Amino acid sequence: MKKLLTLTAVAEAATGVALMVVPSLVGRLLFGAEFSGVAAVVGRFAGIALFALGIASWLARTDTPSRAARGLVAAMLFYNVAVAALLSFAGLGLGLRGVMLWPAAVLHAAMGSWCVACLRRTPLM
Repeated sequence: MKKLLTLTAVAEAATGVALMVVPSLVGRLLFGAEFSGVAAVVGRFAGIALFALGIASWLARTDTPSRAARGLVAAMLFYNVAVAALLSFAGLGLGLRGVMLWPAAVLHAAMGSWCVACLRRTPLM
């Protein structure tokens, strides 16, 4: 679980910073369209939330046998599956095409699978 939480911390914090600082760049990379107006503000809110997930994951990475760490991994499971589904819908259903759309969708699906594996092998305390 330590490696999962460490990778999650770094990836989500970095994405959060990018969304807070340059949301339009993230929009172009993921969806092939810039965020402007309200979308840029919502992107910054998302960045704040992702940065907070990164902080929580970083602080929990050495506390893996705890119920709190399992709870965080369970929440990250939901997050990763939901994001993979939403990114897939954006590509398939809405026809959005950013260079990072499918790599991000696959990464979130893989991270969700890793969350399941960690939850299955870590006993409930």
